[in-house]
Amino acid sequence: MSAGTDALRRELQRAAAALGASGDIEPLLERPRDPAFGDWATNLAMVLSKPLARKPRDLALQLIDRIDRSAAGIAAAEVAGPGFINFRMDAGIVARGIASLVEAGETYGRSNTGAARPVNVEFVSANPTGPLHVGHGRQAALGDAIAALLEWTGWTVSREFYYNDAGTQIENLALSTQARIHERHGKALALPEGGYHGEYIVDIAARYVEEHPGDATAENLDAIRRFAVRELRKEQDHDLQAFGVAFDTYFLESSLYEDGRVEATLNRLIEAGHAYEKDGALWLRTTDYGDDQDRVMRKSAAKGGTYTYFLPDVAYHVTKWERGFTRAINVQGADHHSTVTRVRAGLRALDIGIPEGYPEYVLHQLVTVLRGGEEVKISKRAGSYVTVRDLVDDVGRDAVRYFFLMRKGDSQLSFDVDLARSQSEENPIYYIQMAHARLSGIFRVGGIDPATVTADGVDFDRLALTEETELMKALLDFPALVEGAAAVLEPHRVATYLHDTAARIHLWYHKAHVLNEPEEITRARLLLARAAQIVVRNGLMLLGVSVPDRM
Repeated sequence: MSAGTDALRRELQRAAAALGASGDIEPLLERPRDPAFGDWATNLAMVLSKPLARKPRDLALQLIDRIDRSAAGIAAAEVAGPGFINFRMDAGIVARGIASLVEAGETYGRSNTGAARPVNVEFVSANPTGPLHVGHGRQAALGDAIAALLEWTGWTVSREFYYNDAGTQIENLALSTQARIHERHGKALALPEGGYHGEYIVDIAARYVEEHPGDATAENLDAIRRFAVRELRKEQDHDLQAFGVAFDTYFLESSLYEDGRVEATLNRLIEAGHAYEKDGALWLRTTDYGDDQDRVMRKSAAKGGTYTYFLPDVAYHVTKWERGFTRAINVQGADHHSTVTRVRAGLRALDIGIPEGYPEYVLHQLVTVLRGGEEVKISKRAGSYVTVRDLVDDVGRDAVRYFFLMRKGDSQLSFDVDLARSQSEENPIYYIQMAHARLSGIFRVGGIDPATVTADGVDFDRLALTEETELMKALLDFPALVEGAAAVLEPHRVATYLHDTAARIHLWYHKAHVLNEPEEITRARLLLARAAQIVVRNGLMLLGVSVPDRM
C-alpha cells in the first residue's frame, strides 16, 4: 500500500481492536468501481460482524466513529450498502503523494519487503535439442518479470537456467545429427525414432563436418553429442539475448552425475527409510507426502537400470537449498504439473530440513500464434513449431514481451501477430508506449527538462478536473500494485495496470492543456505529467519493455 493507505489501514486496525477484534486483522482496501463513491472502500465491518456478533452497518458506524481522521489521512467516511465503508482521502495526502512520487523518480514503486534475502528463480530450462519455441518465450518473459518484481521489492535474485544435457533426448539429438552427417556423404537418411527433423540439425551437421575433418565417417558419437549440445546452447543463448533475458547461473544436469550428487541423493533416501524395491525397480514412497502414487527412482535392469528424471530433479533442488536459497521459484509449463508434488515429496523424504512447499512453482499454459486469423504451427527453420526468434524478428521484442505478460500465466494465450504489429490503440503495448511519448512530447515542445520539474510552489487545487483526480489516484496505486504483484508472482497485474493508466493519461492529455495556460495551471499540470511519465517508465522497465520518448 502507499503511505496514505498504510495510515488508513493502521487506523482501521486500531479501531477494530478497540471494538474487540483480534490484533491480527488485516483490513482490505479497494478502489470503488464508481469514483463517485470515494477513493477507497473496505468490507471490514462485514468481516467482523460474525466474530463480534453485531450488525455490519452498526459496526461500520462504530468503526467510523473511532477512526482518527487526521491520522488516517481521510476527509470523509460514509457507510454504504450492507456495511461497506467508503473513504475520501484528504487532498493534502494526495498532494504529498504526488510530490513524493516525483522526488523518488526511478525508485518510485520499489520497497524493501524482501530485506535482501536470496531467492532463486529458475525459468526456461529448455533441453538443448532445438531453438526456443514460443512456450519457452512466454516462460522467459514470465520468469524474468517475476525476478524483476522480486528485485523491486527488495529480494536478492539469482536467475537460473537448468540444462538437461543428459538422457534419451540428448541421445536422439546426437543420432539425428549423425544421420544428417551421413546424408551429406551420400548415405540414406536414417533418423532415430523420436529424432529431430528441423533444418537446424542440417546446419549443425554441416558445421560439425567443417570443424571435424578427421571424423569423416561421423562414428565418434560422443564428439557429435558434445558438439550438438554446445551449438544449440549457443543458439539458445542468442535467442535469449535477442529477447533481452540474461541469467546469473547455468546449471548442467550432467554435473549432478559427475559430482556424485545423484547417487548421494539416492543413498540418503534409502537411509531415510522411504525407498523400496518392486518389479526390479527402486521406488520412493512419495505417497507418504501427498503424491497420488509412488515414483520410480531407478528403473529395473530389464529397462536399462537407469535413473528416472525424478531423482536428478530432487538432487538438483538439494543444491539450491545448499547454495543458500531458502526460497526457490520454478517457472515451468503446465505439463510439469505432476512434477510439483513428486519433487516436493522427494525433498521432504530426505529429512534435511527442507520445508513443505519448497520450491514454489508458477505454471503457465500454452501459446497459440495467429496470423490473418489462422493458427501458425510451424517455423521455416525449426519445422514443427514457431520459435521465439520468429516472433521477435516479426513484431519486435517489446510486443513479444508485453503480449506474453498481459495474461495471467495459467490462462491460454493467443498471440495475434497482426495486432502486435499494428500501430493503433487496439495494440496494447503501442497504446502504453504512446502515452509515455505524449507525456515526453509536452516537455519537448515546452523546451523543459522533465528532471527539473518539482512540487515546489505547485498549487494542487489547480488540478481540479475529474481526469486529473482519477489519474493521480491511479499513479499513487503503483507501489501497492508492485507489492501485490510480487507477493503472488503475477506480472500480468503490472501489464494490466499500465494499460488502464495509459487510458487515463490519454483522456487527460486530450482534455487538459498543459502549456500556454496561466502559470499556476501549467506548473501543476507539468508536475502531473512528470509523475505519470515516471510511473509508466518504471512499469515498462519492470516488464523489460523499452520506453520511447517519440513514436
